Amino acid sequence: MTDGRRAFSVAVYARRGDSVLVISHRRLQTWLPIGGELEAGETPLEAAKRELREETGLEGAFLPIKDALDGVPPGLLGYEEHQAGSKGMHMNFVFVCQVPQAAEVVPNDEFDGYRWVDRDQLADLESPLNVRQFGFVALDTRWV
Repeated sequence: MTDGRRAFSVAVYARRGDSVLVISHRRLQTWLPIGGELEAGETPLEAAKRELREETGLEGAFLPIKDALDGVPPGLLGYEEHQAGSKGMHMNFVFVCQVPQAAEVVPNDEFDGYRWVDRDQLADLESPLNVRQFGFVALDTRWV
């Protein structure tokens, strides 16, 4: 068992057609999906919806995923853990949601830029490996 801070967090892949949204995270200086820590009393799905809205102004449709197990929250792709620098261990719930084609991103101050990336652009993205891996799963997701 390791000492240090631990936090539950979410990552959200907003999907528009054959593209997902990634941000150039200001503090971490890498491409990531939208995300952040859960607030007290908040479920992972509630946090995912809130983070998407706070960071981008987007409202996403978190839909049941085809062949998901009973009881799995809509849009949940998986779970991963990573060290988040001085923030300690992040136990991260990863979601995908659908956003309208014409939806406009209104960025907050946590990122320097954003891009909608397709499969080929995602493969070349300068990001942690699991960001690309989960991005491919998000692009392959089929909803009920």
